Amino acid sequence: MIREDYWKIVSGDPMVVKGRIVMPYRYFQGRTASHFYVELRDHQRLLGMRCDRCSVTFMPPRDMCPKCFSRLNTWREVGPAGVLETWTTASYPLRIHPIKEPITYGIIRLDGADTGLVHLVGEVERRELKIGMRVEAVFKQKREGNILDIKYFRPVETGRGGD
Repeated sequence: MIREDYWKIVSGDPMVVKGRIVMPYRYFQGRTASHFYVELRDHQRLLGMRCDRCSVTFMPPRDMCPKCFSRLNTWREVGPAGVLETWTTASYPLRIHPIKEPITYGIIRLDGADTGLVHLVGEVERRELKIGMRVEAVFKQKREGNILDIKYFRPVETGRGGD
């Protein structure tokens, strides 16, 4: 039994405790994300979800339209090429970065999609990046069913399907 004064607040002064709390958990991707990742892993297909009421194709796919709150059920193949909407480069190391720094992230609006996908940009020097440039997905050989099955997006070269 816990004593009555166990949880007594000693002082009204703010207290800062430095430390780390580890909380193991499992993340359930759900029906939509699971279908998306299986198609990506098994067929190298990128699928968006279309809102028939708003005529918007969301990439990455989602269950509900944020504009009209309709349930989304219409899958549409998008990409694998698209347009670089914007980009940024991080030069500092973080454990969560999937590759060694410097690391460039871009927002790519894939062909057939109306929204952008945040992902890595590779095979290009930072000074060569331009908003509006055509890029294409480079898939990993051994895919595992997650977003990093797309290794990165690279500029589309003439003769490889570019403009």
